[in-house]
Amino acid sequence: MSSYVPPLESENWICANCNVPLETTRVMIAYLDNAFPVDLPRCPRCGQVFIPESLALGKMAEVEKSLEDK
Repeated sequence: MSSYVPPLESENWICANCNVPLETTRVMIAYLDNAFPVDLPRCPRCGQVFIPESLALGKMAEVEKSLEDK
């Protein structure tokens, strides 16, 4: 899978817990016993992942619906 957040956009985000810039890294997104690798902004210290609203309500919602329909 490709990156869903443009690198320049993710450089502006700071982790609220650690106060460090987020870095775009490959993370595994899991839903209903299925896992998908996705490049998303993540805190290098605590590991918290940022999922943009556009992704959560767009592509992720589509994938969830298709998995539920199986």
